Amino acid sequence: MLTLALAIAAVMTAMGVWQLGVYKSKTAKATAEHAAAAPVPLQSLFSIDEGLPAKAVGRQVTISGTWGPTADQVFIADRQQDGRRGYWVVSPLKLSGTDAVMVVRGWVASVTDPAAKALSGPVSLTGAVVASEAEDSSADAAKGRVLSTLRIPTIVHLVKYRVYDAFVVQTSPAGTSPAPAAVVPPPPPTDHAGLRNVAYAFQWWIFAAFTLWMWGRMVLDAHRSPDDDQAPDAEQGDQVGEPVESSGTVSA
Repeated sequence: MLTLALAIAAVMTAMGVWQLGVYKSKTAKATAEHAAAAPVPLQSLFSIDEGLPAKAVGRQVTISGTWGPTADQVFIADRQQDGRRGYWVVSPLKLSGTDAVMVVRGWVASVTDPAAKALSGPVSLTGAVVASEAEDSSADAAKGRVLSTLRIPTIVHLVKYRVYDAFVVQTSPAGTSPAPAAVVPPPPPTDHAGLRNVAYAFQWWIFAAFTLWMWGRMVLDAHRSPDDDQAPDAEQGDQVGEPVESSGTVSA
């Protein structure tokens, strides 16, 4: 029985691992297809008056405009690139007189690196849409142009024009020399369409644990002493069979 229980539990555990693998493959495929889609204009995905929709995260987009003021360029600290720590260079790209999008132009080892110098003039580029990071960096805004996290809610207080609720990580060649090192766009959030496979995986693992529990229960039942089952009946029988003593006399 132990061998059978272990065999059944092993099969169920393997089925759970397989379901988890299906989920990972589905997610990887969906992410790759999403990122490989042909670039579209940023304005076609959502407007500057809207919040960032989930379907836009990770998409390749094209944007054209003019680089914003040098004073509005910021740096995101503590970014790793090829084993070294440095900064992301984030520059505003003005799409109109009142609207802009923040572009992650690349990585530099120091804010004084010549490649970090702000650009000017018109430009057209391609990049991937990324969302703001979760950690708050609003306290950094008063300390200068170096921030700890990539967040639109912080940057909107540093500029005097409207900005999109998203960043664009530049993926097309910079076209300038020297230029910051290219940044690999962060992966988009997990596609929840395959979470059913995760539920199936946990279901199989629960079945496997239940199988072993049932085997343990059977072992306990098999080794239970017969006296354990009969003791309560014996006590009850003794109580029923006891003679009743009475006092006094019975008159005819």
